[in-house]
Amino acid sequence: MFARVHLGGRGGCYTERAVSENEPKLRINEIFFSIQGESSYAGRPCSFIRLTGCNLRCVWCDTEYAFYKGQEMGVDQILSQVQGHPTDLVEVTGGEPLLQKEVHLLIGRLIEAGRQVLVETGGGVDISPIHPRAVLIYDIKCPDSGMADKNRWENLELLRPQDEVKFVLASRRDYEWARQLVRERRLAERQAIHFSPVWEGLPPSDLADWILQDGLPVRMQLQMHKVLWGDIPGR
Repeated sequence: MFARVHLGGRGGCYTERAVSENEPKLRINEIFFSIQGESSYAGRPCSFIRLTGCNLRCVWCDTEYAFYKGQEMGVDQILSQVQGHPTDLVEVTGGEPLLQKEVHLLIGRLIEAGRQVLVETGGGVDISPIHPRAVLIYDIKCPDSGMADKNRWENLELLRPQDEVKFVLASRRDYEWARQLVRERRLAERQAIHFSPVWEGLPPSDLADWILQDGLPVRMQLQMHKVLWGDIPGR
C-alpha cells in the first residue's frame, strides 16, 4: 500500500512511501511545515500532523476538509516526514486527533525522538490517555459553535500545568459565557487561557475592548497563520 502525503505548505510537493501491513497506521489528512499560529507557542516554526475525522461540527469550522479526506500512513512514515522539517515543535491536530487510538503511539514516538509535542483537541473526547509530556491545547466549545453540549467537563480536572485552554468566540454571548466559565472554574489560576475571535466573524478590536474592560486574566490571540497567508488549507 502507498500513501500520498503533502509536504510543505503553499507550493509544497507530494511523496509516496510504502506502508507495511503490520505497521500501526493512522488516517492522515496532511503533514506540513508552517508557523504555529495559536497558543503560547505562536510564532514558532512547527510541523503539523493533521489527522482525518472529527466528532464535532462547529458552525465556524475552518478545516471541514479534514472530516473525511485522508490516506493511511504508518507511524514510521509519519516520523520520517516530520524529520525533514527543521524544527523540534510538532502539533498533532485534526479534525479530532484523539479519535484514532494509534495517535497515542505516534505522540510517544515523537517525544522519544526529541520533539516537543502539542496536541489540539476539541474537548469532547477523554484526555486521560494523553502522554504526560505532551501539551494539550484544549478547545472548549462556546454556544455559538453549536457544539457546547458536547464539552466533556470532567476533562477539566485532568488538565496538567503545561496544558492550555482555548475559547473560539463568535459573539458577545460567547464572550460572556467564556468569561463566566473562566471566573467560576478559576481556570486562569491553573492554565494559560486564550480567547480567539472567529476569523472574519467577531471583530478582534471588539474582543480586545471587552477583555480590557473586564480586566480578564486571559490572552487574546489572533490566528497568526491566517494573518500571514489568509484562510488557506495547509498553512
